[in-house]
Amino acid sequence: MSLEKKDVEKVARLARLKITDEEATRYGTQLSNIINFVEQLKEVDTDNVEPLASVVDIKLRLREDVVTDGGIQADVIANAPESLEGFFVVPKVVE
Repeated sequence: MSLEKKDVEKVARLARLKITDEEATRYGTQLSNIINFVEQLKEVDTDNVEPLASVVDIKLRLREDVVTDGGIQADVIANAPESLEGFFVVPKVVE
């Protein structure tokens, strides 16, 4: 599939990008190559391929899922430049 210059200019306008005529021509070629590669990938038969989370066959060690309160508030607040009643004090960002 080949993108025409007007198609590239429309995409640039939708993306709020200002491009020159030279850039539109160059980007048109690059986008056409990308679209052609995606179309080529569509032709690959993946019917008997199971989905993967990773290409490396490694079993992850799982920890027990236990809900805790952390219990280290004092240690965390000790790192704060300023705190008040167990909370971080930050500068006001809204005027």
